Amino acid sequence: MAVALTMASMKVAIIRHSMTSRRAGLVTVGGLLGAALAAGTIALALTRPDFLAAAYAVWMLGWILGPVFAGGGDETIRPEFFSLLGLPSRRLAAGLLVAAFVGIAPVISLLALTGLAVFGIRQSGAAGLVAFAALPLQLAVFVLLSKVAVAVFGLVLRTRTGAIGAGVLNGLVLALLGQGWVFAVAYSEAGGLPSMVTTVVRALPSGWGVLAVESAVRGQWGWVAGALAAMVVLIVLLLAAWAALLVRRVGAVRAVTRGRRPMRATTASGAVLGKELRTWSRDLVRTHQLTFALAYGVFFATIPLLMGWDQMLPWAGPIFILMAAALSANLYGFDGTALWLMLLAPRADDVRGRQLAWLLFVTPLALLLTLAFTALVNGPWPLVLSITFALLGGGAGLAPLVSVYALVPGIDPHRRSGNPLRFTEDEGSATGMMYALLALGLVTALPAGVVAALYGWAGVPVGLATGALCWWGLGALAARRLRAHGPELLHMMRTGRRETGTAKLVGYDDLSRLKQILVSLCMTLCPIALVPQGILPGVFKVAEVDGRAWFLALYLPSWAQWPTIIFMVLLGIALGTAGVRLLQRDPQWSPR
Repeated sequence: MAVALTMASMKVAIIRHSMTSRRAGLVTVGGLLGAALAAGTIALALTRPDFLAAAYAVWMLGWILGPVFAGGGDETIRPEFFSLLGLPSRRLAAGLLVAAFVGIAPVISLLALTGLAVFGIRQSGAAGLVAFAALPLQLAVFVLLSKVAVAVFGLVLRTRTGAIGAGVLNGLVLALLGQGWVFAVAYSEAGGLPSMVTTVVRALPSGWGVLAVESAVRGQWGWVAGALAAMVVLIVLLLAAWAALLVRRVGAVRAVTRGRRPMRATTASGAVLGKELRTWSRDLVRTHQLTFALAYGVFFATIPLLMGWDQMLPWAGPIFILMAAALSANLYGFDGTALWLMLLAPRADDVRGRQLAWLLFVTPLALLLTLAFTALVNGPWPLVLSITFALLGGGAGLAPLVSVYALVPGIDPHRRSGNPLRFTEDEGSATGMMYALLALGLVTALPAGVVAALYGWAGVPVGLATGALCWWGLGALAARRLRAHGPELLHMMRTGRRETGTAKLVGYDDLSRLKQILVSLCMTLCPIALVPQGILPGVFKVAEVDGRAWFLALYLPSWAQWPTIIFMVLLGIALGTAGVRLLQRDPQWSPR
């Protein structure tokens, strides 16, 4: 118990001291969004208690997959910190478990789980007591499932097959979440949740608390005892599994790969290209990311087939390109302090080599998806090809440009053995870069898309020209930035701090608390207004696609649709501009 309390107090101290930086704004925004979701869950307990088990299944899924998408979850207290103390694995796991309950996420989840108590109290006093007994057990199940899932994914990512499998699974789950409208339509047509879904969500560990309360209402006390005992047993088993996985993590040894043929490049850019090609083929993190982008594009485009709608199929290729570019937004940060190798040979065209390697891996898969899926539905060929070509060049140009202008210090590859899911020290900033690149990538495809929508095949040469211009021009800007500020970028990757005097680097950490919150809101709402509520419904109207999905404008009268689309695009641009201007013009800004 003393070890657990010590770890919890350590985490409290770390969180308290970190609230003076950018994390405070992110925690505030995340806490508000989480509180809104928790309030919605409590509202279900009051209005539709039959949905409560399904809601908690979604919370459990968020606990399991959220940390995987966020780069390994909460790493405030790491097991490596205590590797020299000789603590037994179960004692270490128990202490880390207690520390895991310190933070905003467990508090928000506990608030959402109070819906279980609301549901029980409304039924009877006995059911309310059962709910209060099940509530902490349910939260412990969520937290431990999250810890075990992250540990398992960390082990899986140490093999190529595991990295590919994890990428496919993550892509499927994120696509399912992104295409939730399909299931909403299915629910509305069925008049409620199918009985099979109701049975499954109660059988999942997230539904055992609901099952216990419902059994208490019916007076089935044997089922109550069984559900509560099952949660206790599951907690013990998960704690034991996590303890064993912690031993594997702390004692992990980096595998040695067998040698390959030596590179025989005759030019500097050829050497960079060869190095990047080997990195893409050997680095399991990049393998996982490329597989994830491919799986996301395929599943996102094919899930609407469940409703008999096939018009999303041609967009599997462009979606894959966008996601692959977004995952490469911190391209230089992935290499960590290896940037010093490039700085020793400034004549080497490092940016061009990285661009070519990215294109060699992404282009064949993107063209295969685009041609095959577009042929299945026989078009729209000009629009799809125009946007595909523009996005290929835009992604190849934006990835290195965003990386050198908004670099997030990465963890050196040889230090990833403890948790391969975590490859930057600041996952929040890395995620923000991904969102920014998604929005910028769509902007690069906009001219070709407009021309193709208005003039058909004339958009294809525009897409090729736009892609080539973005590849060359944005790459040149990235190379110039790298040559001019390479030492400062290396200093940032080594220390996590900006060099004094580099005022051109964005100082988010130095913004006032209010402006941090405003910037976070602007950068979060910008892609939502610009893409799914602005650009995509416009494309759907021009292409005469019969589907409203989640697009607000398409639910309005026809006379109001185009004004709404234009308003959303302008709103997205305005929000993005406001976020950038807040970063650039804050009077309190000073280099760190």
